[in-house]
Amino acid sequence: MINNNTFILYSRKTVLFSLLTLCGFTAFAQKNNPVEKGPDMTFLADSNILTKSDYLFSLEKVFEVVNKVPVTVASFTKLPPITTHLAQDEAALALLKSRLSQPNRALNLQNLQMNQTLLDELESNNKECLGDLKEYEQTLNELKTKILNLRKDSILVKIFTTPSLRVQFKEQFVELKKKRIVMDSLIKGTTLQINNLQARTSSNLINIKELMYLTDTQMKSVSIKAFGKERRYLWETVNQKANGAVGFRKFINSEQQISGYYFVYTRSSRALLLFTSLVFFFWVFFNYRSLKLRDKLDSVEEFNFTYIRPTPYLITLIFIFTLAPVFDLRAPALYIEGVHAILAILLTNLFYRRLSRKLFTQWCIFVLFLFAPAILRLLGMPPRFQRWLLFFLSIGATGYGILVLKTLDEKVKRYRVLITVGITVVVFSLVSVLCNLFGRFTLTQIFYTTGVSAFLHAVSLTILATMIVEAFLLQMKSSRIRKGYPEYFDWKPVINGVKRITGIGAIVIWVVMFTTNLNIFNGIYESIMELLTEKRVIGSFSFTFGGIVLFLGIIWMANFLQKYIAYFFGDTGEDTLDDNKGERSKLLVTRLVLLIGGFLIAVAASGLPIDKITVILGALGVGIGLGLQNIVSNFVSGIILIFDKTIRIGDVVELSNKKGRVKEIGVRSSTLLSDDGAEIIIPNGTILSNNIINWTLSNNHMRIDMVFTIAKPFNGPEVITMIKEVIKTNENIFVNKEPIVIISPVNKVNSTIKIYFWCKDISQAETTRSDVNEQIFDLLEEKGIEIL
Repeated sequence: MINNNTFILYSRKTVLFSLLTLCGFTAFAQKNNPVEKGPDMTFLADSNILTKSDYLFSLEKVFEVVNKVPVTVASFTKLPPITTHLAQDEAALALLKSRLSQPNRALNLQNLQMNQTLLDELESNNKECLGDLKEYEQTLNELKTKILNLRKDSILVKIFTTPSLRVQFKEQFVELKKKRIVMDSLIKGTTLQINNLQARTSSNLINIKELMYLTDTQMKSVSIKAFGKERRYLWETVNQKANGAVGFRKFINSEQQISGYYFVYTRSSRALLLFTSLVFFFWVFFNYRSLKLRDKLDSVEEFNFTYIRPTPYLITLIFIFTLAPVFDLRAPALYIEGVHAILAILLTNLFYRRLSRKLFTQWCIFVLFLFAPAILRLLGMPPRFQRWLLFFLSIGATGYGILVLKTLDEKVKRYRVLITVGITVVVFSLVSVLCNLFGRFTLTQIFYTTGVSAFLHAVSLTILATMIVEAFLLQMKSSRIRKGYPEYFDWKPVINGVKRITGIGAIVIWVVMFTTNLNIFNGIYESIMELLTEKRVIGSFSFTFGGIVLFLGIIWMANFLQKYIAYFFGDTGEDTLDDNKGERSKLLVTRLVLLIGGFLIAVAASGLPIDKITVILGALGVGIGLGLQNIVSNFVSGIILIFDKTIRIGDVVELSNKKGRVKEIGVRSSTLLSDDGAEIIIPNGTILSNNIINWTLSNNHMRIDMVFTIAKPFNGPEVITMIKEVIKTNENIFVNKEPIVIISPVNKVNSTIKIYFWCKDISQAETTRSDVNEQIFDLLEEKGIEIL
């Protein structure tokens, strides 16, 4: 790389040389001697002689390069933010260094984990800054190179060394002198600024590496010392000097400062949490608002919702603070304790009128056990006092947990997960007592805090899962009412699947937070990832367990979504919805897209080699040719039926001797629901290979014919008019098509009346036939006409 000072020196010499020469120039005038005019011979002149335009063009290149300097420097817009960020980074590193270097400071596991996250963010930010600075340095060096290359231009050399040319271009030289001063200042100042920022960034990266090593060392020492004797036995005498109190204000200031830096560098995760919470809030709010506008709020009373309300402010706050630790697994201890405190208060408010007095009292006592250690630590009490108070708290939590478990009623015992977590709290509290007695104070804090926070998380996640299930039910009900579907539907089979998936999600989140509090999450995670990412080879085929798990997981998720997407929009698949054929067809296409898209995404995300998949598809093609052609034919026919819309869900069709309403169009087969209630399963290939009678392809109308035999005499025109009027009075008659009544004499004593009319809804055809038949019979009987 060309030295920066050399660049500046050369550029200054190049421009100054011309300016100094210009100052010492003495003009000479040539005498104008008369020349005899002769024939014009300019066309024979030497073309290599430089003209004024050639000189100006070369000077233009100088001005272009010189003018480019301020433009280029002005494009370095990231330099001020980098300067600000580096100052902030340096302050954060200084604070971390002072906290990690305190010899008598009790190591807090949560804060050490937070230090790792903060250092990772600082390293990423400084590397990004260093990359931007190197890019700016490269751009500036390219500009300096262009300035130096001007010295190699022979025309410019001639301009600067020829006195007559310096006089001729005096104005350009004066202007160039002014620009040279600005250029020199900008290049020198920017180069110095970039070099200083690079030095500070490199220094930060070195300090970050050192602090990472120190944090890792202390993390390992915590794991080692935790199982050794850290403090005196609880019954031994006290070292008064080592048992001094920690200043409350000093402790709070230190925690606030480090927490502030953490939140600045990790704000993106909380932005995602807030966005998710807003989506949940408006999801519930607008569904309730939709029901309120239609005066249907009472329609959700059958669900007996426990938590969600038309104004879901409280449950949204619970949503936020329940998931906050998941989005900040390595947050500062002060932040986590604050989140737990707010969450406990919100849950207490939620339980106030929902729990019995006995259960609510038991919950409030648990909240006191949750708050107590944080209060002791915040007050900066001497470690000896903290140990004794924590000892009594652990004994109290153990006894209280056993007492509560024994006196629980049958209604609460249905929540088996909470019972299991309650037993865990009792066990961890008892272990905390033993660790405290024998001087393992770090383990005492870990077990006690993990136990009580595990129960808090179990309760909040159980409530969160229930809230999501209730919100899903609300979505189904409001969607059905908006679309005019029947309000009642069998929701229990649908909701069981939603409960299952939310339950699995809640358990996974709880396990992640539980193992994080025990400081074993990273080890478990790394072991699992090592198992999943290790490359396996079978013959020439290589794969990883992670790729297979990812492939199956995406396929399962796509299948789950395609199954429940219809439920989300209120369609439970019952045959009573006769006017939603278009909606069901769209949902069917959506389900197919989800399945195919899920498969393609699974293949791409799993990292399975495409050439191997091609071989598998080739083998599959051979299998198709040998024995799977019927299955593939049905599959392709199903896709054709979906997009061709020959039949749609809800259509009334006849196929061979089978008639019924299309209940489902699947990938392999379709289902007809007969009038008798039987479900007829027909392969899709059979449907396309036979003639289909679709009664409802373009509309739901159906012509009904009826025949009466009546005795003579009667007034034919009057009978025809009366019958038509009776038919038109029925609400299900399609009046745009005139009913037809034909009277055909059979013999001298009777005649046959044939009646034809159109029914609006084919599903009501038989009911309409019966009603019209009864009305005509009553009319003829009233007129004294005998029906034979």
